[in-house]
Amino acid sequence: MSTTIGKLFDLTVKKFPNKEAIYDVRRNRRFTYKEWEEQVNRLANALKGEGVRKGDRVSTYLFNNEELATAIFACAKIGAILNPINFRLMSEELAYILDDAKPKVVLFEQMLASTISSIEQRYPQISFWFIDDQTPSYAANYQHKIQEASSVLEEISIEENDDYAIMYTSGTTGRPKGVIHRHREVIEQSLIVISAMKLHANDHGLVTAPMFHCAELHCALIPRIHVGAKNTILHQFNAKQILSLIEQERITKFFAAPTMWNMLLQEDLESYNLDSLVLGLYGAAPMAPALVRACQQQLGIALVQAYGMTEMGPAISFLLEDDQMIKAGSAGQACLNHEIRIARTREDGPSDPDDLVPIGEEGEIIVQGPCMMSGYFENEEATERVMYKGWYHSGDIGYIDEDGYLWVKDRVDDMIISGGENIFPREIEDVLYEHKGVLDIAVIGQPDEHWGERVIAFVVKKDPAVTEMELDEWCKNSEHLANYKRPRTYIFCDMLPRNASGKIQKFLLRERLRNFDTLRNDTENQIGDLKNLS
Repeated sequence: MSTTIGKLFDLTVKKFPNKEAIYDVRRNRRFTYKEWEEQVNRLANALKGEGVRKGDRVSTYLFNNEELATAIFACAKIGAILNPINFRLMSEELAYILDDAKPKVVLFEQMLASTISSIEQRYPQISFWFIDDQTPSYAANYQHKIQEASSVLEEISIEENDDYAIMYTSGTTGRPKGVIHRHREVIEQSLIVISAMKLHANDHGLVTAPMFHCAELHCALIPRIHVGAKNTILHQFNAKQILSLIEQERITKFFAAPTMWNMLLQEDLESYNLDSLVLGLYGAAPMAPALVRACQQQLGIALVQAYGMTEMGPAISFLLEDDQMIKAGSAGQACLNHEIRIARTREDGPSDPDDLVPIGEEGEIIVQGPCMMSGYFENEEATERVMYKGWYHSGDIGYIDEDGYLWVKDRVDDMIISGGENIFPREIEDVLYEHKGVLDIAVIGQPDEHWGERVIAFVVKKDPAVTEMELDEWCKNSEHLANYKRPRTYIFCDMLPRNASGKIQKFLLRERLRNFDTLRNDTENQIGDLKNLS
C-alpha cells in the first residue's frame, strides 16, 4: 500500500471517527473526523465535476479556514496538485503565480475578493469559487458546489511518488519559484515532526501561522492530523485571541514564527490561564537567545526550533527542548535520515558537495534527505543549479561544531563585506535584541566608497525613548561584537517588512535605502544648483 496524504487522512478518520478534528473559529464550526471526511469527499467530487483530473492544479487564495484545510485533503484524494497561494500577494504577484501554475480552479474569500476581481477577466479558463456569501458574478459559490456533490468518493489510484503540491517560494530575493513536493516527501516530513514534537492523539494544536506556507502545513497541521489530534483554526494572527484560545480550548502545542512569539510576549500574560500549553515550535527565521529565554520564562513552555526551507519540505534540522539553552543560537542537529554538509563556497559556480570545510569553519549549508523536492515547476535550469550533484544548496552560510550542531550565520546574499572583513548580520541582530528597548531589528549592508559596505540597522523600538547613541553604546560594550561590526547608522521605523513565514524581506530594506540615497543626492544637487545661481 502506498502511503499518500489522502490515505493518511482516511486512516485517521477510521481510527478516530467521532473525535473532534477541526474547529473553525471565524465561522464557529466544529467537525468530527467523520463529519470532516464528508466535507472533504464532497469537495473532491465537486472538483471532479468541474473537470479537475489527476495532475491538474487547484489554487487556494485564502486565509486560514476550514475550506483551505478541506482542500488539502480533497486534492490529495483525487490526485489534483494543491497550490496554496500567499494571501498577502497583490494583484500582479498573484497573476504571476496563476500564469505559472495554470490552475483549473481557484478558491478565494471575501477579504481577498478585490484582488481577484482586478485580474479575473484575464483568466476565462479558470473557475473561481467563492467561499463566502454574496458571490461575485464571475464566480461560483463554494458552498453550493459541495452541497450538490456526493459525500461518497470513488477511489482513485494515487501513488506516493505522485505530485501533491506546488508551493511557491517566499520571493525574499526575487521572483518566486514553484516547489514541487510529492506525497511521500510530506509523509516523511510528518513522521519526523511527530517524533521531534512528541505529538499524540490527545494533543490540541492551534493553526495561527499561514496554512499556505509549508512550515505550518507540513510541520504542524498535517502531522497533527496524522496522529489524530484536534486542530483549532484561527483566520489570521491576533495575539490576544491566541491567548484566549489557549485558555478556552486547552491548546497544548503550536507553531509560530519568532516575530509571533515576540508579539505574544507583549501582552498581559497574567490575565490568561496558559497551563495547558506545553510545547512551542518556532522556525522560518532565527530566534534570538533573549527571545528564547523570554518564552521559556514568561510562557512556561518548552521550545523546539525547526530550520529549513520550502525546497526541503521544510525542516532539515531540529534544536530540541533540552538543547535550547545549552546550544542557544544553534539550528540543532540534522533531522532523521537527513545529512547536512558545509561546503566551501565558490565564486565560479555552486559549492561542491565533496569539497567540505573543517569542523567549525564556515561555508554553504547543503543537505540531502527524503523530503527533498522533486524540482521547481517547469524550471529545469533553476532546479539543476540548486540541486547540484544531488544535494540541495541552501544559499545559507553556517558551520557545524564539534558536537554536530548546525549554526546558521546568514544568507550568502546578506553577508556584509566591510573593509575586507566578512560580517554576518545575524550576530549583530542577536546583540541588539538583548537590549530591552528593541522590539525588532534587521541589519543590512549599504554600499560605501571607502569601506565597500557599511553596516546599517533598521530598528523597531519597544521603548520610544531609545536613541541611536544608546544602541551604539550597547554594541560598544558587548563582549559578543567586534568594533568593526557595529552599525554605523540606525534607522528607526514602525515595522519591518516580512513575508508570510516571518522572514524579513531585506531586499525591500535595501530598496528603501537606495531610494533614500537617490532622494538625498537629488536634494543636495538642487541645493548646489541654487547656490550656483546665487
